[in-house]
Amino acid sequence: MGDAQKSRNRNGIKTRIWQSIFRGPIYPRSDRDRRWIVLNNLIFHFRPIRVPEKTIRYTHTWGLGGMALVLFLMLASTGVLMLFVYEPSPGLAYESLLTLQNDIFFGKLVRNIHHWSANFLIAVLLLHLLRVYLTGAYHPPRQFNWVIGLSLLAAVLVSNFTGYLLPWDQLSYWAATIVTGMIGYLPLVGGWLQNVIRGGPEISSSTLVNFYAVHTTVMPVLLIVVMGFHFWRIRKASGVVIPRSPGEEQEEQPEKVLTLPNLLLREFSVALVLIAFIMVISILFNAPLGEPANQGMSPNPAKAPWYFMGFQELLLHFDPLLAVVILPLLAAVGLLMLPYFNYNRDTSGIFMMSPAGRRMGLISAVTAAVLTPLWIVADEFWIDFAAWLPGVSLTVSNGLIPAGILFSVLAGFYLFLKKRYSTANNELIQATFILLAAAFAILTITGVWFRGPGMALVWP
Repeated sequence: MGDAQKSRNRNGIKTRIWQSIFRGPIYPRSDRDRRWIVLNNLIFHFRPIRVPEKTIRYTHTWGLGGMALVLFLMLASTGVLMLFVYEPSPGLAYESLLTLQNDIFFGKLVRNIHHWSANFLIAVLLLHLLRVYLTGAYHPPRQFNWVIGLSLLAAVLVSNFTGYLLPWDQLSYWAATIVTGMIGYLPLVGGWLQNVIRGGPEISSSTLVNFYAVHTTVMPVLLIVVMGFHFWRIRKASGVVIPRSPGEEQEEQPEKVLTLPNLLLREFSVALVLIAFIMVISILFNAPLGEPANQGMSPNPAKAPWYFMGFQELLLHFDPLLAVVILPLLAAVGLLMLPYFNYNRDTSGIFMMSPAGRRMGLISAVTAAVLTPLWIVADEFWIDFAAWLPGVSLTVSNGLIPAGILFSVLAGFYLFLKKRYSTANNELIQATFILLAAAFAILTITGVWFRGPGMALVWP
């Protein structure tokens, strides 16, 4: 059947549905039937009528994309409710949250849901990114959607961070001070950009207003637009990637099932479980609210939000220019370019590409789990290039030398895997990705749980 004939068939179906709603010559004219037809018509604007059967397995996508959407909707609904109480000024912000928690019926629960939804949204998006990468869902025609997904992750991080300051307590005030302070390390434009974000040289009422405006207006609109584009690109690429085994060819005509109820029932059940989970967490654990912000008294330790703790941990081991500018920039460029590297074969739909790819991935994760803590402990208690090389600038002793060691270890690991397994670029790039991702996760865990007063290493 040609494209023109398929288009005519689709238009014919839409015409018959339209006629059935308003004139009803084909379908029964009961109100129930009409509501069912309208619901179907609405659903199929966002979902195809049929989807490949293999793509609806829970263990293929784990419902992570749908979870992210549900969490966003929970954030939007609770955020709107909080707007009726919250007042964005340093003298009233903290008090308005106390009013919300203590005097408004279910106010504490609303804030708890908002807080935990925001944190779990970042975790779900990171897992979604990992799932997309490990199933090869970035090969053509989905490579640009990988870039859009990274943009969504960045937007969510900005949204979370701008909302982090709004309670105006000690925790949020000093976390915002640390993160905006990192921006000052950017060469040439760092100081200027820091002043723009803060609305002045320090965190003040202007900062709070800036963050409030971005958090409640700019970011929601941006997220809705980018999410819509992301979903449209998925639909344009004929849905999510179809899973297959190593050596199995992609099916030109995969077996399909009806979206309703097969896919939508699964999505609905995952959404209900997620909502119930967030509700239970919100009932058992309150969103943190410390003492009111005090510009003259920094808590010890003063930490960034957990999703930026990896960068704060890097600051303890490398020169600020390297930790805040060069390494994150290289990581961002590498992530954006992942779909566009020269791959030897299309591995879309194959989990971790091949048996060799899985072994290499495991080796990478174990290597990162061993070497990263060793480096942290050694740098904390033994390594001190600045003291060993007193006549050398800190940019060299704490920057170029550690960076040279880091890239030498990375290159040596890459060459070892290439010689040991004699595999294609696909597996080698994946192993490098897993090594760096696992190392950064360990840096984040270290900063969150193993740093105490003075950012010294402690046992939690």
